[in-house]
Amino acid sequence: MSFDDEPGHGGADPGHADDRFSTLGGTRQTRTRLPEAPGDTYGGTRRPPRTSRSLVMVVGVVVLLIAAIAFANRGGDDTGTSPDPAAKPGAAGATAATGTKPVPGKQAGIASGFPQSEQGAQSAAANYAVALGSEGMFHAGTRSDIIRATHDPSVVDGLLNSLNQAYSPGFLKNVGLNDDGTAPAGLTFVSRTVPVGTKATQQDAASASVEVWCTGLVGLAGPGSTKPVTQTWFTITEKLKWVEGDWKVASSSQTEGPTPVSGDNRASTADDIAKAVQGYGGFTYAR
Repeated sequence: MSFDDEPGHGGADPGHADDRFSTLGGTRQTRTRLPEAPGDTYGGTRRPPRTSRSLVMVVGVVVLLIAAIAFANRGGDDTGTSPDPAAKPGAAGATAATGTKPVPGKQAGIASGFPQSEQGAQSAAANYAVALGSEGMFHAGTRSDIIRATHDPSVVDGLLNSLNQAYSPGFLKNVGLNDDGTAPAGLTFVSRTVPVGTKATQQDAASASVEVWCTGLVGLAGPGSTKPVTQTWFTITEKLKWVEGDWKVASSSQTEGPTPVSGDNRASTADDIAKAVQGYGGFTYAR
């Protein structure tokens, strides 16, 4: 509904015409009309008034009905076509849901086969952030699988060598883990990254740069833990490269924040956190 539909917002001069109770010259007197005859001075039979507001309401209801039918039909369609490589996401928010179906592929338990588009790059970056922030990175075997599934093959070997040195027994001990990356008996290790939003700062057919704003959980849950699970906020910038029909990470960096003000929620016990981690599975697909 436009402002022109409201009294006082029309293009005409304000006055008694804007007074919805006005009758004769704004005197609020009641004028009685007798049934019109064919020769009525005022013309033929009067038509009932139809304001633009009622028209807008009717059109709005029709649009909502059409949208509901389209949504229902789309939900039952399993045929789906491949995304257009040149397609751009809608003009809504950068992370607004688009309705594009999840990618069909999976490598080492990680989604793969993202479309060669801005949305595809953002989706890949979000999924890779989840995998690279998981507890699997603390075990040599699964760390190799994650890196090979998410990174450009040309950088994998060098990156693994660096990471194997970084995840040293001394580092794992500082985190509270055993030398092999497992948690001490009776404790549950938590390492989860949850994307809050993504933003593509550069994207073309061969490369993309995507920022992923994340919150994370890390620590040991369970009775007697000296490394309680804490929450962190950070932004990961991933430089992506289009390699063999998919987006892969060429390099990445991380900065702190943006960090919101902490709420008033009471901290749960270590046992409650351990049960939550064991009972709630993490996401493997974003957007």
